Amino acid sequence: MNTLNLLGAYIGSGVAIGFAALGGGIGIGILMSKIFESMARQPEILNKMRPLMFIGIAFIEAIVLYALVISILLVTKQ
Repeated sequence: MNTLNLLGAYIGSGVAIGFAALGGGIGIGILMSKIFESMARQPEILNKMRPLMFIGIAFIEAIVLYALVISILLVTKQ
């Protein structure tokens, strides 16, 4: 693998995981703000919203983990 291709793989890997982490952080921030807003308006709905919140967090984090796997594949591709 020549140096230019390796450089592109490293840059692409860093950009992929960087944007994924940024998007995941923004997504979790928006999700948590809406959950807290709904709990402040209706405290009795807390037990119904908690499992949905954890499912949403898991899906958001799964996207970040997929980007991590893609970035590792970009770097280790020969």
